[in-house]
Amino acid sequence: MIDLDYLAFLENILTENRKSNFLKVLENRTKHFTVAVEDVYQMHNTSAVMRSCEVFGIQELNVIEQRFGKRIDKEIALGAQKWVDINRFDSVSGCLSDLKSKGYQIIATTPHEQDCMLEDFDISKPSALFFGTEKEGLSKEIMDNADGFLKIPMVGFTESLNISVSAAIIIQSLTNRLRRSDIDWKLSEEEILVKRLDWAKNSIKDIKRIEARYYQDNPQV
Repeated sequence: MIDLDYLAFLENILTENRKSNFLKVLENRTKHFTVAVEDVYQMHNTSAVMRSCEVFGIQELNVIEQRFGKRIDKEIALGAQKWVDINRFDSVSGCLSDLKSKGYQIIATTPHEQDCMLEDFDISKPSALFFGTEKEGLSKEIMDNADGFLKIPMVGFTESLNISVSAAIIIQSLTNRLRRSDIDWKLSEEEILVKRLDWAKNSIKDIKRIEARYYQDNPQV
C-alpha cells in the first residue's frame, strides 16, 4: 500500500506544473504492452529503445543480459531511465517465465513464415514484444516459445532495420491504435499512485535526507 501522507509530503515539494505533467503523462501510460530486448550488443540501441518506450507510453522495458553486461547509456536515453521501469534478467528463460506469469503473450518481432504484418496485429491481448540482437536476431529459445510473430512491412531492397528503429516504429503504431480502441489499457489507480511516488522521489534532489526528515517527524509511520 502507498503511504498517501508521504506522497502528499513529497508532491508538496514539487511545482504545480510538474505535478500536472506527471498526471498528464500517467494518463497515457500502459502495461498492456511491454518490450523486451535480448542481448543487444550495442549499448546505445538498448538506451534508444528505452527512450522510445518512454516517448510512446510503454511503462516497462525488460532487458535480457545473458551474454553481454551493460549499463544504460544516459546520453542516448536522455533521462528516460527515470520514468521507465527496467526489469533486468540474466537468462532468457527467466524473462519468459516472468512475462508469461503476468499474462503476456510472447511476440517475436522478426520475419517468419507465420508472421503477422504490423497493421494486422491483434492489439486486444497483453503482449510482450521481443527485439533481438543486431546481427543474429532473436535466439532459438525465444522463437520456440513465441506465441506469435510480427514484422514491419517493407518495400525496398533492405531486409531489416536497426533494432532501435524497428522498436520505435512498432511501439508508435501499436500504442496509437491502442489509445483509439476501447480496450482497458490504462494503468490502475494503484499503479498510478506507485508511479507518482517513484517520479516524485526521482525529481527531488537529496531525497534520502528529505525522506529521513519525514520519518523522523512521523515516527508512527
